[in-house]
Amino acid sequence: MWGLSRRSFLAASAALVAAPAVVRAQGAADADVAIIGAGAAGIAAARRIAAANRRYVLFEASNRVGGRCFTDSLIFGVPLDVGAHWIHRPDTGSMTGSAATTGLDIYSVPQGQTVRVGPRNARDSELESFLTSLVRARRAIVEAGRGRTDVAAARALPNDLGEWRATAEFLLGPFAFSKDLAAVSVVDAARIPERENDAFCRQGYGAILMSLAAGLPIRLSTPVTRVEWDRSGVDVATAKGSVRVRAVIVTASTNLLTSGKIVFKPELPKRHLDAAAALTLGSYDHIALEMPGNPISLQRDELVFEKSSSRQTAALLANVSGTSLHMVEVAGDFCRDLSAKGKGAMTEFTRDWLASLFGNNVKSKIRRSYATQWNDEPFVLGAMSVAAPGGADARKILAEPIAGRVWLAGEAVHETQWATVNGAWETGQRAAEAALRQIGALKTPEEDKPAKRSKQRRR
Repeated sequence: MWGLSRRSFLAASAALVAAPAVVRAQGAADADVAIIGAGAAGIAAARRIAAANRRYVLFEASNRVGGRCFTDSLIFGVPLDVGAHWIHRPDTGSMTGSAATTGLDIYSVPQGQTVRVGPRNARDSELESFLTSLVRARRAIVEAGRGRTDVAAARALPNDLGEWRATAEFLLGPFAFSKDLAAVSVVDAARIPERENDAFCRQGYGAILMSLAAGLPIRLSTPVTRVEWDRSGVDVATAKGSVRVRAVIVTASTNLLTSGKIVFKPELPKRHLDAAAALTLGSYDHIALEMPGNPISLQRDELVFEKSSSRQTAALLANVSGTSLHMVEVAGDFCRDLSAKGKGAMTEFTRDWLASLFGNNVKSKIRRSYATQWNDEPFVLGAMSVAAPGGADARKILAEPIAGRVWLAGEAVHETQWATVNGAWETGQRAAEAALRQIGALKTPEEDKPAKRSKQRRR
């Protein structure tokens, strides 16, 4: 099955503002490339352009770096991943490879999970039945995704999953992708490789991005309002001024792209806007709980979910990285509806849900709580991109350059590692290299090939 997954140090963010807040026109171009967004894709793009010794400007709308991957150590006094937490495929990801020398503690996720059936652990026979149903459901989606018709992933599920159907639907849909399977392209879902050997970072996933962003001149609290390009370059406008560049890399989420918060002139091609609309963000939130003394007797980083009968369910990650923090994960349509009711309703659901699994006494053990609301984050507006049925090719379309001046990057652009930080990082690198080639700062693959010696004919 798909790995059981998800999504900075705020006090350190100010140290990253190493450049003046306003850049004014100084001629034909103030910099080679402008980068919009200091999440994984934006940071990767900036590092690649810096490595090519080219000038760039990196704008970030919020007052911190990281985008949907950042760690907060102020709320509870220990690292809390407010966004992404699971590091997928750490051995192959170029971002985690870049972070190998940072000295952060990256360790493998413990194997196995706990399934609760009401107030008790599932019996061996129940676990066997559940795993069989889950494997069959996953296999059916992959096989359907290889066909020519791109339908909803829910339609690919076997009809005889029985009493474990709702649990399998939660794990393979909302928990993995932040949307219910009825809204997920079966082709898009099938392209995700098996997620094995996942990892966590003791200091937080966001701490990795913070370490990779160290020293970059990032303009925090500087939302871009307008991007206007012509044959000679691009004007990027903010409330603090504008900059003229030769190319721009936009790492905004698909929901932000279609929101109109950034005005593009000329307008983004309909082809790209339609692709973004087919890749809207799902809903996924953490409700973090501080419960000292391990009152529910779970292991470090133990993953718990329940045998559910409806979409009103969740997953629990206990004793995160050995701390007293527990994260309850809600996702999909249920998360969207619950989050809209406010943090109080989210916390109340969590308390009742835990009590149904571990007894009413658990409520008195909760010292403090904190709930995320990613749908309300003004510069994100959701969790992760998910292709709607029929929209599996949208990611490839988003990767197409616009007028040789504009490139889009972010997890939504990656065809096989969408919904991951490593995927966003890779697209940032790719967009940077494409922009560098376009402005003549990097050789094309054809130019890098050694010239072939012509063979002389024998006479």
